[in-house]
Amino acid sequence: MMRDILVPLAGGTIFGAGLTVGGMTDPARVRSFLDIAGAWDPTLAFVMGGAVLVMALTWVLQRQMLRPFFAEGFSLPDRSDITPRLVGGSALFGIGWGIAGLCPGPGFAALAIEPVSAAIFIAAMLAGMGLVRLVEGQQ
Repeated sequence: MMRDILVPLAGGTIFGAGLTVGGMTDPARVRSFLDIAGAWDPTLAFVMGGAVLVMALTWVLQRQMLRPFFAEGFSLPDRSDITPRLVGGSALFGIGWGIAGLCPGPGFAALAIEPVSAAIFIAAMLAGMGLVRLVEGQQ
């Protein structure tokens, strides 16, 4: 159905535009935000604060809804445990974010601005994801 394509496409486009306008696709800005002991740039704190505010309002709205607008039901997380795998993955994510200045969402959005740099990042990210699957499959 066309709606199954258009709704995610519209959501992804809005998300990517927000990341770009907010400066999250600029690795130099992200690294300067993470450099709290040096030339710290606090502007991304406002971007993140805005995102937290929107998400908090969304959770309030979701609790009052019987079902989503474009789906049969809500698909909410059913786990809240903190595992070593989660902590390790979070640490690797943070290290990669600090080194590259990008994370997955902004990395894909950056393909429109700096395709070569973003493509290198995405290729490295996908290789890392493949390596994790390979290592976990051997355990």
